[in-house]
Amino acid sequence: MGLRMVFLLIGIWIVFTSCDSEEQDQLILNEDGIVLDVDMSLFLEGTTVSTIPCTLSDGTVTDCYQITTTSTASDHQMGPWCPSNISDGEEAGGIWLESGQVYDVDGAFIKNLASFYNDNTWMMYDENGDIYITATEEDCINAANPDVGAEYQNFCVECLPSYITDLAQSWVIPITPIKQSNASNFAMGGGPTGVSGPTVRGIAFNGIEFSGAAPTDAILSAYTLAPFDDAGGHINVHQGYHYHAATGVSTEVSQLDGHAPMIGYAMDGHSIHTQLNEDGSEPSDLDQCRGHYDETRGYHYHVDAAGNNNFINCLAGASVN
Repeated sequence: MGLRMVFLLIGIWIVFTSCDSEEQDQLILNEDGIVLDVDMSLFLEGTTVSTIPCTLSDGTVTDCYQITTTSTASDHQMGPWCPSNISDGEEAGGIWLESGQVYDVDGAFIKNLASFYNDNTWMMYDENGDIYITATEEDCINAANPDVGAEYQNFCVECLPSYITDLAQSWVIPITPIKQSNASNFAMGGGPTGVSGPTVRGIAFNGIEFSGAAPTDAILSAYTLAPFDDAGGHINVHQGYHYHAATGVSTEVSQLDGHAPMIGYAMDGHSIHTQLNEDGSEPSDLDQCRGHYDETRGYHYHVDAAGNNNFINCLAGASVN
């Protein structure tokens, strides 16, 4: 083969290789081609949404929505949390999350705590079957303290909405989400890669935060129980009402194609959906943050199973500094 033919073949190979590479790059770029802005109209009455300038974690200067709430849910009843007597049914109490399962905190659950945790120290009721429950705001604060005193051992901790009288919370999320090449951890627990981000996972349409995992080990080590209500939420006076699990009680926005309903937005502006699609299936292509892409919703998340005391594992997009 002549030298001229060798050069010609090399040139043709370079052209075709370049075209293939450009097509592959384009496919990668188009994988997350659809980006949906946050829809402020989805936030419910009782929240205030305003537009403010912001700087994201990747340095982008842009506009964000600031969502302000009174720290109590407007779209469903909050509570109950603790049943009064060991004879009470499931309607008298909330739920508990343990080892991936959701348990009704009814009277029988309280009665059987010693067997449930294989520890006879548990005895959360008196000889009449009445359950020891925190009765005041002061008790609520003291029993929720990480260094809880022995006087609250074997108490069911119940903090009431009436204790939240003047607690406004504001969350800031980018109007247009910007997906990053590396995921971002949450500041306290979260995803496996990237840099540290916010502590809150996202915001429901009622303005209530999707929180990180509840410190159930610390709660149980003090022989206290701080149940969640049937919506997966409970109260402390500093944080207000907040969710630790998605149970299908807070407002959902159904999807026309049978995809999992939307329940809010993550702190990076990507939408958050329930765990399962309408046919009961969980998407099989979720990434380490529990997100994936489709051509209707762009990149978005699916929450973890309620019993796992978790929403999403990390943020795929830039959040507000």
